[in-house]
Amino acid sequence: MSVSVFITPGEIEAARERLAGVIRQTPVEPSPVLSARAGAPVLLKLEHHQFSGSFKFRGASNALRCLNDAGRAAGVVAVSTGNHGRGLARAAAGAGVRCVIAMSELVPDNKVAAIRGEGADVLIRGRSQDEAQVEVDRLVAEEGMTMLPPFDHPAVIAGQGTLGLEMIEAVPELETVVVQLSGGGLISGVAAAIKARKPGVRIIGVSMERGAAMYASLAAGHPVEVEEQPTLADSLGGGIGLDNRHTFAMVRELVDDVVLLDEAEIAAGIRHCYREERQIVEGSGAVTVGALLAGRIAVGGPTMLLLSGGNIDMELHRRIISGENVDVAGERG
Repeated sequence: MSVSVFITPGEIEAARERLAGVIRQTPVEPSPVLSARAGAPVLLKLEHHQFSGSFKFRGASNALRCLNDAGRAAGVVAVSTGNHGRGLARAAAGAGVRCVIAMSELVPDNKVAAIRGEGADVLIRGRSQDEAQVEVDRLVAEEGMTMLPPFDHPAVIAGQGTLGLEMIEAVPELETVVVQLSGGGLISGVAAAIKARKPGVRIIGVSMERGAAMYASLAAGHPVEVEEQPTLADSLGGGIGLDNRHTFAMVRELVDDVVLLDEAEIAAGIRHCYREERQIVEGSGAVTVGALLAGRIAVGGPTMLLLSGGNIDMELHRRIISGENVDVAGERG
């Protein structure tokens, strides 16, 4: 594995300056229901209100703005489970840059359509993010396109880290921050930003039981491959890359705990967000709430839960909030 490189607080501050007027500073709101349940103040960071519907617009926009003229002229290409592709497609369209997104067959149709709606070319390849990555590598090698990966990239991590700055500045007395964990770009950036300001803040990552690559890699002590499986938290799928250069080491160093949720617990998070918080949140965006509801997180002081994305198929959302026991593995398998 290549030598790991940590993203510095200075790089995150520079990303915030670069993204001024580009991204939306999303609201922080208290949750009376969750606060009463936890016995401590619980606040929600409403990042699903971000442009493109998820936090991914931050990292994609920062990475695109860091490219030189030749890199932009070559066009950008990326693999995605949905939200990075949409964020990059939107950022590229605004800059007049060609964008190609490669995805696996497991990506929900609504996310594929949304990326095409942003003006990007979409290529569906295989049943895993690793298989889709083969197409990205081909386009880089044969057409000279510029790859902007979804998480293991300094400018992407720094862009996501701007979320951490907003969180700690909104609530300086924070004791615990709960963040989605997939490839690690989001939680690495958030943790780096927050711990630079207040090292004692606990950072807890949440993923799903079905195919949690970073969790398995941490347990093994090095990046490993896992089988991708259909899940309500589809945006958290995919591997972390066997040659991971940034996020594995950053997560291992900066994240205090990782918890996994089953499908029923993810669904409970989606239902709570809608019924009690009046928020439409996708499965991956709701895992933080699901973790609190399931009693997986010990809360002793001010706690912030990130709602990271809202790009859920609305028919699926209707079925979940109506109480149906939805198993996407049986429907897509």
